[in-house]
Amino acid sequence: MSGLATNPVEVARERAKILLSAGAGEACMTCSFQLEDMAVLDIVRAFAPRVPVLFLETGYHFAETYAYRDRMAREWNLNLVNLASAKSVAQQELEFGILYRSDPGRCCQLRKVEPLMAGLEPFDVWFTGLRREQSPTRRNLQVEEIHTLPNGKRLRKISLLAEWSWKEVESYAVLRGIPPLPLYAQGYPSIGCEPCTQKPLDPSNPRSGRWSGEKLECGIHTFTAGPGATGNDTTEGAK
Repeated sequence: MSGLATNPVEVARERAKILLSAGAGEACMTCSFQLEDMAVLDIVRAFAPRVPVLFLETGYHFAETYAYRDRMAREWNLNLVNLASAKSVAQQELEFGILYRSDPGRCCQLRKVEPLMAGLEPFDVWFTGLRREQSPTRRNLQVEEIHTLPNGKRLRKISLLAEWSWKEVESYAVLRGIPPLPLYAQGYPSIGCEPCTQKPLDPSNPRSGRWSGEKLECGIHTFTAGPGATGNDTTEGAK
């Protein structure tokens, strides 16, 4: 985008403004209520106060995450959309056992990937809080990519903070008075479902505490490619 400001915050705001302008299509944002997502949400809300905020209601989140979600939804008057699996936790565990122990990939597929892919179908623009610095699997993340849904629909996936450092995220949150999810203070730099979130095994990789270090991603950002691509990549990433 030529003519953009050079300050990272102003760059992100100008991109959001353009993408939320008339004619850009219906927009949404996925939000795990981690600090990156809250920063992006703060930027997006300035131009689209009622943007749908999609939260993956897996049934396995920390109590602190649910409390923070509800608090921020109330204080920011969010248009919160909870996306849940077709099966309740009790139904899934009765039918398949404790999948997060025996087959975490399938658990993520049922409780994250499938609900999100269905939930994204009405939209054309998808904002995320992904950053390159978050994990080695995200090192090639682009600010704008194309994500193809299972039904073939292609979305513009926008990661406004792709180039930001963690320090820049923290500074923005302080500047804007955004309170962090309390789990950060307990030593969790990357937060997902409670059974699959530990403190980092590798201090240099914040996501190394996810899924007991067996994997780094749940797969909700597969089938993503650069904006000029004609096919599908498998650039993985998830919150």
